[in-house]
Amino acid sequence: MFNFTKIAAYAIVAGLIMVSPAAAQEAGGNYAGAIPGAIGAGLVAIGAGLGIGRIGGSAVESMARQPEMASGIQVAMIISAALIEGFTFYAIYVCSTQNPFTAG
Repeated sequence: MFNFTKIAAYAIVAGLIMVSPAAAQEAGGNYAGAIPGAIGAGLVAIGAGLGIGRIGGSAVESMARQPEMASGIQVAMIISAALIEGFTFYAIYVCSTQNPFTAG
């Protein structure tokens, strides 16, 4: 399966690389309220990637078992992936456009 320790280590290193230029800047404002939206967008993207990967893997396995049904399985896979992507784009938009400073 996956080596989650290795993936987590790469994610931490990538995060530190992305944060280091921001740490060198002077303080301009308190943007800590935007962190939950960024975390939400990241979780949505991870979930969509895992979901579409599982759909693709299952579709390929099904096509290997029943080659005569390959066209129908492929259409169902594409429709399912498109629906997941649509929801993903909407969720990322909602997470990215939330502004905690205007909430009242």
